[in-house]
Amino acid sequence: MFRAMAGEDVKRPISFTFEGRTVAAAPGMSVAAALLAEGITAFRQTAVSQSERGPFCMMGTCYDCVVLINGETVQACMTPVREGLIVARVPIVTQAQAS
Repeated sequence: MFRAMAGEDVKRPISFTFEGRTVAAAPGMSVAAALLAEGITAFRQTAVSQSERGPFCMMGTCYDCVVLINGETVQACMTPVREGLIVARVPIVTQAQAS
């Protein structure tokens, strides 16, 4: 679905992990773009219905791409890839757990 455009540098010298899976990315890509290029479209689940969510706007407005990066909650579309990042889904907190 998402891939680098023709003529773009497709060398992938940067690697990071998402849920234990190694992901390769070109310098300058956002974490969201790199995950989408690898075919990963579900970044998190909603708390109520546990529906899968992924990037929608790719410009930091919708917050559907929120992930944990090295233990910090961030927007994947606004975060550039860096070597060795550890990216994970944000754990679901249900209403029962929040009480």
